[in-house]
Amino acid sequence: MKTKFAWLVGAAVVGLSVLTPQAQSAEEGAAAQKSKPITINRFFTGPDGLTHVEEIEAKFAPGGETGAYKLLANAGAELRRAPPGRVADWHTAPRRQYVITLSGHGELEVAGGKKIQVGPGSINLVEDVTGKGHITRTVGDEDRVTIQVPLTDR
Repeated sequence: MKTKFAWLVGAAVVGLSVLTPQAQSAEEGAAAQKSKPITINRFFTGPDGLTHVEEIEAKFAPGGETGAYKLLANAGAELRRAPPGRVADWHTAPRRQYVITLSGHGELEVAGGKKIQVGPGSINLVEDVTGKGHITRTVGDEDRVTIQVPLTDR
């Protein structure tokens, strides 16, 4: 009986020594995997007086397991709801602000007919407070709910 027990303990130790490096390498591999980039669409008025868009990648500062990306200074926030089919024809932003889509889908059209599709998780930095502006459409069959975060003056 003691022999069987010793054999089981020995097998368990060998098994653990074989499995442990595999578990460690799997953990290291998961940690090494790159997170999906978070992007912000920045809408701005160009020298031509038209709205243009550029994509900015949020660079997260290391911070334990999470990391952080500091948004521009802001003042307050509000939720907005737009029904399906709503179209806000050419308009400028009422102020510099982040517009973050929580649910539903939209389409923003800028200079030259370029269309930006937005949906849940889309982050837009809207700074086209002068010029021709942009068109905002609610697309799909559900309300588009956004949170708008006004920025403080630079």
